[in-house]
Amino acid sequence: MLRLRPLVWDKKLENYAKWYANQRRYDCQLQHSNGPYGENIFWGGGDGWSPIQAVAAWVGERSSYNYGYNSCSGEEECGHYTQIVWRETRRIGCAKVTCYNGLGVFMTCNYDPPGNYIGERPY
Repeated sequence: MLRLRPLVWDKKLENYAKWYANQRRYDCQLQHSNGPYGENIFWGGGDGWSPIQAVAAWVGERSSYNYGYNSCSGEEECGHYTQIVWRETRRIGCAKVTCYNGLGVFMTCNYDPPGNYIGERPY
């Protein structure tokens, strides 16, 4: 069984996530901030999406991660999952905004120290 230390909520990361989420409020495009932190982003149609649902979607990528090959299976995504479980990451901060056009929500979570380095295993 995988045992990692739990992440600690960080106000600085939360503030960064709020700042970036507000940048995406008007278009809600799935574009990364390219900032100094690890980052997962999420868009969901309608306004009924919670941060728990976004994290559940990211963690759900675990089934697509092959530890032996340190890669995602086929064309599947697993990078959100590996960022969440990256062994050196200690802090997290997240934010959610409703898209300006009312057609969904945008969420972002930032991680420090960042992870997902090519060629390195998350744990």
